[in-house]
Amino acid sequence: MSLYSKYVLPRVIDLAMKSPETRRLREVWIPKAEGEVLEVGIGSGLNLEFYTHRVRRVHGVDPSFELQRMARKRSGRIDVEFLLQSVENPLPLSSGSMDTVVLTWTLCSIPDPQKALLEIKRVLKSEGKFIFIEHGLAPVSGVAAWQDRLTPIWKRIGGLSPE
Repeated sequence: MSLYSKYVLPRVIDLAMKSPETRRLREVWIPKAEGEVLEVGIGSGLNLEFYTHRVRRVHGVDPSFELQRMARKRSGRIDVEFLLQSVENPLPLSSGSMDTVVLTWTLCSIPDPQKALLEIKRVLKSEGKFIFIEHGLAPVSGVAAWQDRLTPIWKRIGGLSPE
């Protein structure tokens, strides 16, 4: 693992995800989680403060040890079991065992999103909640063009391209 991936990237991700708009969306959606929760891409734990007493436990999956270390400091009163792996690999959770799955601004960083979504489907109860917040391509063509230009750079910054 490079020094960039270990020390710089986790802090860049944490900083980038602290905008007022991402916080506003967290305040609205994360309190809807309840019961046993799988948080895909728990990252540095920015969602943790918004879980309510209706959550028994959060199973936070993320392949970054450093981001999980940051999340442990934010776990506070929430019971969190950290899973150091990618969601594309089989999770050590029973099928149909999760009441809620939370996935916020993470799917774009998962190399095989289809495989990840199948694993999420496997562990989520049939009547469970899926709280999903993502960004995507802008509907305005000029903005979309800039997104396309910046994507290769962002992939490199975000650790999704070979170094």
